[in-house]
Amino acid sequence: MYLGNQPALSYTSFAKQDFTTSATTSYTLDQPVANENEIALFINFVRQEPTTAYTASGTTLTLTSATSASDDMYCVFLGKAVQTVNPPNGSVGLSQLSATGTPSSSTFLRGDNSWVAAGGTNTPAFYATRTSNQSISNSTTTTVIFDSEDYDTDTAYDTSTGKFTIPSGKAGKYFLSASVRLNTSGAALWNMRLYIQRTRSASTSAVYQTVNQFSSNIINNYNLNIATVVDAQVGDDYFVQTQIYNDNGAVQGGGYQNFFTGFKIIE
Repeated sequence: MYLGNQPALSYTSFAKQDFTTSATTSYTLDQPVANENEIALFINFVRQEPTTAYTASGTTLTLTSATSASDDMYCVFLGKAVQTVNPPNGSVGLSQLSATGTPSSSTFLRGDNSWVAAGGTNTPAFYATRTSNQSISNSTTTTVIFDSEDYDTDTAYDTSTGKFTIPSGKAGKYFLSASVRLNTSGAALWNMRLYIQRTRSASTSAVYQTVNQFSSNIINNYNLNIATVVDAQVGDDYFVQTQIYNDNGAVQGGGYQNFFTGFKIIE
């Protein structure tokens, strides 16, 4: 009777230690034991009686009578069952494995897991900023050109157009974020909008937008932030656009007050 799964006895064996004998009563065990009853000791193929012929504690084995260099001595660790690492050839099939398939027969079950994305990487990834002011006209949707890059793992962001393009083979979910700081030089700014736009198959649409309404207050400098997750296809272009009302202004350049960044999410 078993509680749980029946143990695979055919894959289990007891650890065995062979000794190099000499004229001594003291030996060292490979594995620590609580007492002599946890090992079966054989001298010249005759099993010895625990306590009477030997004692054991920790890794110390002590014999009652000294051995000689010609004796054959070994022990079996009764308290340490060792499961074999490799089952016999042909004993494991796909039905015993959680995997549904393999890239090739030469890599499966060979320890070569280079085809497995262990954890994965958040690439493509990029981070772009502006280095100088960019003029923004009143009531006009303007693409913000982040003209400098801190990094761009797949050369997917274009500093001349401000567009991040999904490379071949890299479709999936992406996190995109941007921050734009506008300066209106003291003019009355009553509305500011920020968009993350996408062009797919020659059609452009906003995937996310945020709006701030200032009720005609005079705003000199203001940061508007935006972030979203998109389900991107190969060839999609993503870029940032802004609008202001009711006077002209500029996207400030320099530092990290303006940025556009993104990375692929591990799924």
